[in-house]
Amino acid sequence: MTLKNSPQTPPAAPPLDGADMDKMMASACDASALLKAISHEGRLMILCALVDGEKSVSELEELLHARQAAVSQQLARLRLEGLVSPRREGKTIFYSLADERPKRLIGLMYEMFCLTPTVEPRTPEPRNEET
Repeated sequence: MTLKNSPQTPPAAPPLDGADMDKMMASACDASALLKAISHEGRLMILCALVDGEKSVSELEELLHARQAAVSQQLARLRLEGLVSPRREGKTIFYSLADERPKRLIGLMYEMFCLTPTVEPRTPEPRNEET
């Protein structure tokens, strides 16, 4: 029995030649780096908080119930990966999403995990914030 294309079944990808495979390998490296950057719960939550606009470090601390040092450490990693952009106003630093990539990814993850959970949410294990 063969399945026709339906909303649940994406169409099959066309066969790849060598040039396509090289492009796919470069894209896979970029995708892997992005996924590694958001693989920490703290960084993921910071990106979620920034989806609806710019926030100061202290606003992020309050929203996420996290210490300033932990928030700053994760913001530094996100900045290094090019996912957030800082803006200084006096002594206050504001952060926003650097481009549409994290916004699109967070939107997709929100749809997948927050709107229609398919499994029971698991209780997160305690984590060392120094990661």
